[in-house]
Amino acid sequence: MCPPTHFRVTYSINPWMDPAKPVDLPLALAQWEDLRDRYRSLGHTVEVLTPRSDLPDMVYAANGATVVDGRVLGARFAHPERTGEAAAHLEWFRSHGYPQVREPEHVNEGEGDFAVTASWLLAGRGFRSSPLSHPEAQEFFGRPVIGLDLVDPRYYHLDTALCVLDDTTDTEIMYYPGAFSPGSRAVLARLFPDAIIATEADASALGLNAVSDGLHVLLPQAAAGLFHPLRERGYEPIAMDLSELLKGGGSVKCCTQELRDPGR
Repeated sequence: MCPPTHFRVTYSINPWMDPAKPVDLPLALAQWEDLRDRYRSLGHTVEVLTPRSDLPDMVYAANGATVVDGRVLGARFAHPERTGEAAAHLEWFRSHGYPQVREPEHVNEGEGDFAVTASWLLAGRGFRSSPLSHPEAQEFFGRPVIGLDLVDPRYYHLDTALCVLDDTTDTEIMYYPGAFSPGSRAVLARLFPDAIIATEADASALGLNAVSDGLHVLLPQAAAGLFHPLRERGYEPIAMDLSELLKGGGSVKCCTQELRDPGR
């Protein structure tokens, strides 16, 4: 995780990304701290990445890399404003003793567009990450990559439209079908017939930009329609208020890079 320093909201494709409404930085920091502290209260270790004032989107740490079984595939950002974040993330992993760290050849925006299940890597494309990043990730991680086409610009990263609820299985996800192409919707329906299907209202509240540890699901409090289906499946939803971070285009998952290293 990386704490916020400042934001530049320069475009708006969602109602909560309004350049006319500046971010309240002290409140954004308090909301980020609440998320950090909630993880720790649930027994998770939180590593904090040092922020850089020249990289205002660095708080959205999920985009900086993808880690599977201790192997680290770095990011290559689509837009120049975020390019410097990639090196900062790779430097952190190398300085913390990760032996297998790869600087990618093709554009991928980390866990923004890569979601990990027990056996597969679900991979988004269409707005940010290049389709060429999919075979690169498959070769590096040695697990099948399933490409999914995003077609609605409100859901520009996979982590805005889909959440893996239990990465020890290949069955437990929730997603919003309207974010995907017809073929990708068919693939998801075939692979995950028992998935929780989000409504447009919950998806547009960024309710799928959530993090699950297999029991607790931290998600935006505005996605109220997801709470009952999650409880019915045996999960414990935890409402988080990240309204100031939402103004920059991210919520719980965007602020969280998962370090899947069984050796640590």
